[in-house]
Amino acid sequence: MSFIESKPGFARAGRPVFIDGLSLNTGLWWALATTNAALLAAIVWAVVTPVGPLGAWHPLEPRTIPVPARAALFASFDPFNRDAGQAPGGSGAVTALALTLYATRSAPNGQGSAIIAGADGVQQVYRAGAEVVPGVVLARVAFDHVELTHDGAREMLYLDQSEPAPDARRLVGQSPGAAQETAGAPAAALTVEAARSGIGFAPRGEGGRVAGLEVMAQGNGQAFRAAGFQAGDVVTSVNGKQVTTAGDLALMVGALRPGSSISVTVRRGDRVLPLAIPLAQ
Repeated sequence: MSFIESKPGFARAGRPVFIDGLSLNTGLWWALATTNAALLAAIVWAVVTPVGPLGAWHPLEPRTIPVPARAALFASFDPFNRDAGQAPGGSGAVTALALTLYATRSAPNGQGSAIIAGADGVQQVYRAGAEVVPGVVLARVAFDHVELTHDGAREMLYLDQSEPAPDARRLVGQSPGAAQETAGAPAAALTVEAARSGIGFAPRGEGGRVAGLEVMAQGNGQAFRAAGFQAGDVVTSVNGKQVTTAGDLALMVGALRPGSSISVTVRRGDRVLPLAIPLAQ
């Protein structure tokens, strides 16, 4: 092998460059050959390596939760309201208070509202955190029960599902606002025409916004009383939809259909009452 004298870092044209006795071309060739050998080894390894497991492989057995643990798991959450966590302390005792739960509307984290009647039988709507009777606070609302805080202890109040749901027409006839009929004379069914001509609705503004529909008697007031309304009533929702604008007056007008039953929420003084208005065919 011959060497050419040259200054470091310089080479003559057409002549190979030598570094410590080894040409630059030879070094690059060996680097490329080493890289190709590594890639070839990787390909061979990928081809000859078995795809399946090695040794005495067997599938894992399925894990089955014992029945008691499964029952405790299902009892620890509400499948209809999964965001609502259970309050600490486990299930409370069923309350012995003279309270009756008629309906619930649950919301995430135990919020919501419930219709509860006291010993006098008067139904009222309570929100979570409100005081039901002195010393008793509505703590949480679930889909079929509510939790009460009574003198620091948790108590449960469940919906009574032992009997079929009562007929709405009979409840309306027994409500305090129902028309007082003469003994022996049957009550006339409320027709759509009578409701439209005998009951008036107007938007009720409070604090610069519409807070409901004010109900007014028209004519002799018979249709107004037959529907269960009283003077000063304000309808805050119609068939579950809140009244928030003047345009929501069309909700009440559109709900007056023959053979239908209108569900409204009425604010009567400091109470909020549900009211069902059945209409004749």
